[in-house]
Amino acid sequence: MEKIIFDTDIGVDDAFALAYAAKSCDILGITCVFGNVAVEQAVRNARLFSHKIGLDVPVYRGSSRPLAHLPTPSAWDVHGADGLGGVFDNPWSGAAENAIDFIIQSVRDNPDALTIVAIGPLTNIAVAINQAPDIIPQIKRLVVMGGAFGSHGHSGNVTPFAEFNIWKDPHAADQVLSSAIPVVMLPLDVTLEVTVSGDDIRSLNHPVLSTISQGYLAYSKQHGVEGMALHDTLTIAYLNHPEWFGVTTSPVRVVTDRINRGQTLRQLNSPATRDDPFAGCRPQSLCLTVEAEHVKAHFMAALRQ
Repeated sequence: MEKIIFDTDIGVDDAFALAYAAKSCDILGITCVFGNVAVEQAVRNARLFSHKIGLDVPVYRGSSRPLAHLPTPSAWDVHGADGLGGVFDNPWSGAAENAIDFIIQSVRDNPDALTIVAIGPLTNIAVAINQAPDIIPQIKRLVVMGGAFGSHGHSGNVTPFAEFNIWKDPHAADQVLSSAIPVVMLPLDVTLEVTVSGDDIRSLNHPVLSTISQGYLAYSKQHGVEGMALHDTLTIAYLNHPEWFGVTTSPVRVVTDRINRGQTLRQLNSPATRDDPFAGCRPQSLCLTVEAEHVKAHFMAALRQ
């Protein structure tokens, strides 16, 4: 069973991923970051959802804003007023111990054995490696839901160029993705290929997921999409069955400002250039195709256990 830290700005699809991870991974802790909601709300959501699914792991509070850009609004329109559909009272506190300290110490305690699953902005990871660069070679791998490379017609979901998680803090994303950490990216190229319908979700006989997903499904329908993309859940699917993903290897950079802020760029060839933006960047693993029915079937079976 994969030993992971679950780094999240927990909204509805993050909750689906956490429920899936609880069935198939050894979760050391949940580290929260701003994104879909403010970081304090993410802490409260992580505690509430963990309680409702019977998951007993510690929750930590991480970064509250991007490294350099001014903060941007939370995703209330997609995930509801509280990030979990606005359907439950939430008595939990937003205060928690420091996520950055937890990440650093956990990696040091588990050298080459700990995977970080990051399904929100990459700010916590950037801050951790800035504070403790010695952990970079000790991280087994970082599995990220984020980015968009244009496969299957899937580009950005917040601008024509940028995916939400990367767009929220492009400086952190550029630093992390161009670092020496081994990264596996699950971009919109594959996450938009795996969807579940309202009937699929109801068939899980999982009242919490059914309840929190209603607003998300309604939002999708308003935008001409029947069903809900599993998005963050594909990070856990990759850990369970990497053979279901078509992977290409390339260095990655992120545009940090101007009209295409948050765009993820991969190296398509390597001509001799005077100024190579990919120079010194580690090739990362980019999942650009997926066996969608296998992924969906495994997720459905795991949640029915």
